[in-house]
Amino acid sequence: MDIEAICADLRRAANALALHTAAQKNHALSCVLESIKENKAGILEANAADVRAAREKGMPEALVERLALDDKKFQSIEESISVIIAQGDPVGEVVSGWSTQRGLSIRQLRVPLGVVAIIYESRPNVTVDAFALAYKSGNAILLRGSSSALESNKALTAAIKQGLLKAGGDGVRTAIYLCEGGDHTEVNQILLATGLIDVVLPRGSARLINAVVENARVPVIQTGAGVCHLYVDEDADLAMAVKLVRNAKMQRPGACNAIETLLVNKKVGGEFLPMLMRELKGDVQLRADEVCFPLLAVAAGKLNLHEDKPDCLVRAQKADFGYEFLDFVMAVKAVDSLGEAIEFINTHNTKHSECIVTNNRDHARQFQAKVDAACVYVNASTRFTDGGEFGFGAELGISTQKLHARGPMGIKALTTTKFLIDGDGQVR
Repeated sequence: MDIEAICADLRRAANALALHTAAQKNHALSCVLESIKENKAGILEANAADVRAAREKGMPEALVERLALDDKKFQSIEESISVIIAQGDPVGEVVSGWSTQRGLSIRQLRVPLGVVAIIYESRPNVTVDAFALAYKSGNAILLRGSSSALESNKALTAAIKQGLLKAGGDGVRTAIYLCEGGDHTEVNQILLATGLIDVVLPRGSARLINAVVENARVPVIQTGAGVCHLYVDEDADLAMAVKLVRNAKMQRPGACNAIETLLVNKKVGGEFLPMLMRELKGDVQLRADEVCFPLLAVAAGKLNLHEDKPDCLVRAQKADFGYEFLDFVMAVKAVDSLGEAIEFINTHNTKHSECIVTNNRDHARQFQAKVDAACVYVNASTRFTDGGEFGFGAELGISTQKLHARGPMGIKALTTTKFLIDGDGQVR
């Protein structure tokens, strides 16, 4: 891969795109949307080939689910583009403005970052989401997906380029480039492309993210692995808590916003844990500490789960806490108090998404104030940590760092600002 030539093309595209109006960019994105719809059959066929290959290689089903496209996911891709089109254009927005004592007029304007690279795993929808967000915010984008989704990504990229071509002068066809070699040297070239790439975003497993952060010489916006917790407070509505745990763990266990650890106040553990076991029916392996294990074991015995699903309950090991399972597995721990829960979460989490279930307003506000995470929930599933659910249309990922961007990253996360200063001959 000739990274210098590729980035030179992307830079020219970014420079051109930065001058396009919102109407031009929206027209181009509308053409892309129509092209993706027209090419749906071919895209799904390519995705089916990726899914077959993944299963043949033994990919876990929870990860296959992230890779696979169906009608519902395809509709979500279409809707995300439509929402991005409908959003305001951040480029040129005046963030602030003032005049100095010397008579200088200063304006702080929002501008594109330039050339953005994203290194991501599995999910083909990221190809479209990342492109659409980058394009609307005036950036060119370099995509490096995983080999498991290569055919899907190639089909989607071809449809995007076809749409940009149909947009005529409003479409900057060279504003997107997909790495198709599948060689890990592509990643290394991206990470070392100082001066060619303005920022790189890793999106995927903890191993991928850590590798990018540790080896990149270009600026990184760190999206994080999701070691997310749900704490059932002593003042919780236990029926609500059962519902939230089920959704946050089981709706899509391979997602970064699924919970990995359940914390239960000891005052309600005796009542809550049997309720939870009856709800889960052994479909999630619970790795329980010494307090929770016997309570869950009794409930499992009453449900005759030991014979049908003998692995549904095991004793937790130290390494289970703070671990991202990305599967139908959840660690369970009892705590004495709200304070202990907060301390445990801040020690073991990845600063992604955390939840408390409680009817105690003071406990809720303490939890939100003291827990260090991008998104902190009261009485709602952590699965809502998502650009689409937040109204962004799509996201580049969930940033767990504190510089530049945090939480779901939409259009504005791909912009920076510059100062424009007007004078009439002032000298210092």
